[in-house]
Amino acid sequence: MNSRTERFQLQGASGAIEALRDTPEGASRGVAVIAHPHPLFGGTMDNKVVQTMARAFVQAGWTALRFNFRGVGASAGVHDEGRGETEDLLALVASQAGEGPLALGGFSFGSFVASRALQSLWATRSVEKIVLVGTAAARFDVATLPPESHDRTIVIHGERDDTVPLQAVLDWARPQSLPVTVIPGGEHFFHGQLPLLKSLVLRHLRS
Repeated sequence: MNSRTERFQLQGASGAIEALRDTPEGASRGVAVIAHPHPLFGGTMDNKVVQTMARAFVQAGWTALRFNFRGVGASAGVHDEGRGETEDLLALVASQAGEGPLALGGFSFGSFVASRALQSLWATRSVEKIVLVGTAAARFDVATLPPESHDRTIVIHGERDDTVPLQAVLDWARPQSLPVTVIPGGEHFFHGQLPLLKSLVLRHLRS
């Protein structure tokens, strides 16, 4: 956390949702909601990749919201295989993002949840930027992204990811003609490569 990080709670369908708000130094360009990795395997809003994504959004002028899925930390409820977690993300958007610019991000299982949220929001809400990292395409039915969202989306994956093989992400992306940015030698948690990951996200957000 930094000096401009605020911890707060809001009510979701299963009760309290624990969240963190990171704010930029100047006026905010909008609100970015970032989803964390699988809660049954230690995923939380304090995950290093999620924190790196939040820092990139803040540096690009966005207010970054991270939150714990149901059953994690102080968030109420139990794991719901992505269904309830998508509800929680949408609850955060509804209560915290207002009518202004919105961005979505997710890491691993969080990318699966973010893809579902994007599919739900797209018809009624403009989403300006989408950042999917380590997309869990080998383990979950990651949603197909709306074709109009592709120019606003970056998909980043490690070449040597042994949790979600790169091939699975390419198989998901190929029918959509959706580009995938590959970090050479990168594995699932991008050990030693978080500065590069942040740089790639920042470049996308500023484009």
